[in-house]
Amino acid sequence: MGRHDSDAVRITSATRSHSDDIASRQRRYVISMTIRTVCFLLAVVFAGGFLMWIFIIASFVLPYVAVVVANAGAAPDPGGPEDFDPGRKQIEPPREM
Repeated sequence: MGRHDSDAVRITSATRSHSDDIASRQRRYVISMTIRTVCFLLAVVFAGGFLMWIFIIASFVLPYVAVVVANAGAAPDPGGPEDFDPGRKQIEPPREM
C-alpha cells in the first residue's frame, strides 16, 4: 500500500516527553548519590587523615547538589525543525478515479 520512509521528518521543536525527562532526572540523581556513597566510603578508608575531611564534606554537599541538578527544568531538545530541502520528494496529490 503506502510507502514507509525510514527518515522521520522533524516538524516541531518540542521538548522531550515527560517520561523521558523523569528518567533523565532519576539517572542524574542516582549517579550523584552513587558518587556521594563512594565519598563516604573513602572517608572511612582514609579515617584520621586530611583526605577524610574532604570526602566527608563532599558527602554532605553532594545531596544538595544532586537535588538541585535533578530538579533542574527539562532541557530543551537540541534539535529543531528541519530546513527545507528542495530535493526531497513531495507528497503526491490523490489520484482521481
